[in-house]
Amino acid sequence: QLQAFGGGLVQAGGSLRLSCAASARTFSTYIMGWFRQAPGKEREFVASISRSGGSTLYADSVKGRFTISRDNAKKTVYLQMNSLKVEDTAVYYCAAGRTTTVVDDRAAYGHWGQGTLVTVSS
Repeated sequence: QLQAFGGGLVQAGGSLRLSCAASARTFSTYIMGWFRQAPGKEREFVASISRSGGSTLYADSVKGRFTISRDNAKKTVYLQMNSLKVEDTAVYYCAAGRTTTVVDDRAAYGHWGQGTLVTVSS
């Protein structure tokens, strides 16, 4: 089970940090990802991190602004979002997958959290 939190309302240019807590004792055996879905749009990939945290992958739209990290001891994955833009407004979902490398394919993630809303105002 995945529980995402940390969303909220922020002005453009501001920062937020999302967290996703997992209940599985095998958390460290999953790659973790963040996806987002804006109103009227498809869910899209944001970032992914390998099981050890040594490899990461980002969507071009967030590269240089967002940072994904994980703490396997706390069974938590984070998404630090800086320089937020209005177009970052979306519901953000964390996901867990069993692949051996970071991927941006939704189909690779078999477990999803409930989502947390991020609203960026101009």
